[in-house]
Amino acid sequence: MSATIIQTTELTRRFGNLTAVDRLALHVPRGSVYGFLGPNGTGKTTTIRMLLGLIRPNKGEVRLFGEALQKSRRVLLRRLGALVEDPSVYPNLTGRENLEVTRRLTGGSRSQIDRVLGIVRLDDAADRRVRGYSNGMRQRLGLALALLGEPELLILDEPTNGLDPSGIQEMRDLIVRLPEEFGVTVFLSSHLLAEVEQVASHFGIIQEGSLRFQGTLEDLHAQMEEQVVLGVDQPEKAKHLLEGAGWTAHKNGGGHRVTVAANGRSDAAMISAQLVRAGVNLFHLSLEQPTLEDIFMMLTNDAEGGR
Repeated sequence: MSATIIQTTELTRRFGNLTAVDRLALHVPRGSVYGFLGPNGTGKTTTIRMLLGLIRPNKGEVRLFGEALQKSRRVLLRRLGALVEDPSVYPNLTGRENLEVTRRLTGGSRSQIDRVLGIVRLDDAADRRVRGYSNGMRQRLGLALALLGEPELLILDEPTNGLDPSGIQEMRDLIVRLPEEFGVTVFLSSHLLAEVEQVASHFGIIQEGSLRFQGTLEDLHAQMEEQVVLGVDQPEKAKHLLEGAGWTAHKNGGGHRVTVAANGRSDAAMISAQLVRAGVNLFHLSLEQPTLEDIFMMLTNDAEGGR
């Protein structure tokens, strides 16, 4: 049994002159929750479509469960489930009836329906019409549909989009349970860093179709030095000022936080003095290990979008 459940080699997909995915080399360990991260429009969904055999790469290879996808597509795809975009459900049918439609198409046993309803915790709502479900319940029903064939691998593309905090928490709890309780490897594509950080054991960070990092969060932190974290009233001015002085600075989101790659306390003192001289009010300064969001911004060069 292969220890690597997804492996891609030189995986490349072009659309005309645009290279959406560029020589991607993924290694997803069996039993992991693999967070596939990147800004919107940077190649994540194109990668998933190639993993599912929906589009062919211009170059490279996809291997699932140790076997080449192109040689054994039908056999391999029976061993995985997917939830990509909004789940396709019949609103006038009950949750159980939706599952029964898919079960008949796939030829599974009836016992699978009660099993997956229990996994996603929809037992009590199984006989209600789906049109009365909340968004979170619909997503859980979509997950139940993906789990019907008892897959070894589950591919999820932005599964918490459109969910309220309660729905996000429910989906997060389900994802964590899948490898631990049911032996399902999860490949989770998302741009929501804080959510993925809470569930993933491994990460791949993609920008403009290229893989910038792959490994565990511990591996990622090991590559990053301690940083100076600033709270300032003029973050854009502070960022440009510090970059002009030779530091690498990143403005995080729309708030007042600026992070600086620096060498400890001596740099922190110089940074503070320089900002005060320039008329930037400094209300927070600390030395911290970078968060996943900080690292993501560093690796993607503060880009908001890409290919």
